[in-house]
Amino acid sequence: MAANDPVADFLTRIRNSIHAEHRYVDITWSKMKQTLAEILKNQGFVENFLVKVDEKHRGTIRIFLKYTSKRQPVIQGLKRVSKPGLRKYVSHQDIPSFYGNMGLSIVSTSQGIMPGKEAIQKGIGGELLCLIW
Repeated sequence: MAANDPVADFLTRIRNSIHAEHRYVDITWSKMKQTLAEILKNQGFVENFLVKVDEKHRGTIRIFLKYTSKRQPVIQGLKRVSKPGLRKYVSHQDIPSFYGNMGLSIVSTSQGIMPGKEAIQKGIGGELLCLIW
């Protein structure tokens, strides 16, 4: 099934897998979803991910979800901010920091998709894609 909003589909699949306490989740591959998975891994929200590209534009990303020793998910919540019907653009001063800087905001900038902290350091704004805590 083709998704009109690939970022929302990405986040929803992760959210549903966490609620079902699955070990991993398979998501259709795209460069944007791969970049989002890399950011989640680098920020410590997921254990790892594998990319299997079958053809030029087809493939799968397997994201291994991260849980604490008491089987509590590391990702407590995901929220899509900028939507296809209502885009949300922010300058580098307006990129949100929340949960005592433990939350992650992901921004699509002119230099690519990056964590909010990195965009603030580079002094660039962009489209606020999502918030993860």
